[in-house]
Amino acid sequence: MSNTRRSRFVMVNGIKTHYTESGGNGPVIVGMHGGGAGSSGEAGLGKLLDILGDRYRIIGLDSIGGYGETDPVPLRYGLQSRVDHAAAFVDALCLDTFTIMGNSQGAWCAAQYAIQHPDRVENVILLSSGSIGGAMGANRSPSEGMKLMQAYDGTRPAMLNLMHGLTARAEVVTDTLVDLRQTAATRPGVREAFAASDKAIRAVRDNAVLAAHYDMRVTLPALAKQIPTTFIWGDADIFAPPELGRELEKMLPGIRFHWIHNAGHQVQTDQPEQVAQIIDDMVGKRQAVAAD
Repeated sequence: MSNTRRSRFVMVNGIKTHYTESGGNGPVIVGMHGGGAGSSGEAGLGKLLDILGDRYRIIGLDSIGGYGETDPVPLRYGLQSRVDHAAAFVDALCLDTFTIMGNSQGAWCAAQYAIQHPDRVENVILLSSGSIGGAMGANRSPSEGMKLMQAYDGTRPAMLNLMHGLTARAEVVTDTLVDLRQTAATRPGVREAFAASDKAIRAVRDNAVLAAHYDMRVTLPALAKQIPTTFIWGDADIFAPPELGRELEKMLPGIRFHWIHNAGHQVQTDQPEQVAQIIDDMVGKRQAVAAD
């Protein structure tokens, strides 16, 4: 199998959808990126694509909502629209069962997909997520990181500041990574789609009926009893602070939490080798047991 990154497109319900993948015929891992400007499968999961591609088929989806190279289609029903797009995407790729993984906002989407399609999911891997904190009713105040996200004004210096906020290790914020996100964030139609999507997310949370579907206080603990689920959190996260993660750890005794030193909100970018080892321990060992 090859761990070379491959850029691919597929039509998903009429939406030209981009994804980046590596690997070949190994167990499949589908990854969902966060919700910041310029986010994409490659920008969020690139290091894992490089490390894990020799033994898994790992796929980083560019979601709708104004992300990556996917058509800039706004979210209609908040984050559920990202879940619906992901569901159609894995069907378009003819994926049967797989591990689903998500970071930040993408962690909520990954968990929600598993809640709605438990027969398709073998493992759930969640990476630092304030969105899940909100869905669990945890206390949340505006974080330092969210102020950086709101300060993004479309310029490269602002993207550089955002990336240094998302990570704890300055050396991982390369020119290539910054340019990748900046290019995605400034494509025609993206800023408009991003703004409309943000409005839709807030509208869902203000609607009593729709907000009930965002809530995970019952469904996520129940999911963890059916499907192996783990949470990986950076101890230097300024977007979803560690104290939020510690609060969630108490709420979710069925989920194993891993605390990664010297890692920020994109823990998988700061410490990809450690995150890859956790994935190997979870996905690889389960495959070995199934083979026996």
